[in-house]
Amino acid sequence: MPELPEVETVRRTLIQLVAGKRIDRVTVSLPRIVQRPQEPEAFAAALAGQTIRTVERRGKFLRIVLDDLVLVSHLRMEGRYGVYGQDEPVELHTHVIFHFDDGTELRYKDVRQFGTMHLFAPGEEFEQKPLMKLGIEPLDESFTLGAFKQALAGRTTKIKPLLLNQEYVVGLGNIYVDEALFTAGIHPERTADTLKSSEWQKLHEAVRSTLERAVDAGGSSIKSYVNGQGEMGMFQHQLLIYGRKNEPCSRCGRAIEKSVVGGRGTHTCPSCQKPPRPKPAARE
Repeated sequence: MPELPEVETVRRTLIQLVAGKRIDRVTVSLPRIVQRPQEPEAFAAALAGQTIRTVERRGKFLRIVLDDLVLVSHLRMEGRYGVYGQDEPVELHTHVIFHFDDGTELRYKDVRQFGTMHLFAPGEEFEQKPLMKLGIEPLDESFTLGAFKQALAGRTTKIKPLLLNQEYVVGLGNIYVDEALFTAGIHPERTADTLKSSEWQKLHEAVRSTLERAVDAGGSSIKSYVNGQGEMGMFQHQLLIYGRKNEPCSRCGRAIEKSVVGGRGTHTCPSCQKPPRPKPAARE
């Protein structure tokens, strides 16, 4: 699934490709992609005549801002956008097409068909699903050490599942949580209430720096991700631990291990990320 760096890269690409374009009409060939309004005809009718003003992001969601509407789009597993000429063949699994009055088209392709689109009046999108319960943005000025600790510190949940929970911190997925925890030297099975102040500071810095480096590299193309111009991300070549099972740790040389934490495949260095101490057995 595209995480924050990939969605941010798509956002930046779409601004270059479609900002200022006027929608002439919309074709929806898979109605379930459109969640709001539920009728694809109403969705298409509302967008006809609208001009795309900019493209923004909230967590892993794109916010396509139009004249007097906001389209909230989630790519899910394999959704992708691309801009084409109207005479170019339409690829298989293309489910929504935004036809512009200049003869170009923004096409949404989704092999897995899990992506969603919601249409709102401006500002209304933050008061309803899917954006209403999202946590703090790790690349925003609001992502201070204090806000980070307030969201997570003191909880008895393992730190990795907490970081993956979009209601606390948005945009983080499996790849970047593993990378940030390794950078901070924190084992993913440590519970939040056991982290020291110095560890919170290291983790806060690691989350931000990992995401910033990934955005600069255009995201990670682990499976099928490409940006709006069909280009792959390159951050997978900079990954320190994710996907490197049995390879030597870049810091200490120990073999990287893979386990399951919170139902997710997890990569750790047994030396650089000390596992939590077992709790003493209760006395009988």
